[in-house]
Amino acid sequence: MRAKLPRLVVTFSTTAAAMEMERYCQANGISGRLIPTPREITADCGLAWSAPSEAESAVLQAANNGCIEYAAVYHLVI
Repeated sequence: MRAKLPRLVVTFSTTAAAMEMERYCQANGISGRLIPTPREITADCGLAWSAPSEAESAVLQAANNGCIEYAAVYHLVI
């Protein structure tokens, strides 16, 4: 079983925004990946961006630089 670690989870209102976040982060070397939205939180879109907690500033800056609208930001142990 995988150990649970603190993660940054960014939710989106649309699947298109989630996929754009994935494309932008991969193109710019920002860590993270798309995951199904965890049960602990709700979002309009069923996808969320998960990254190490320490990458918060880089992830949020990437969203702003890429003009990607996100719904909310959470810190979860998943």
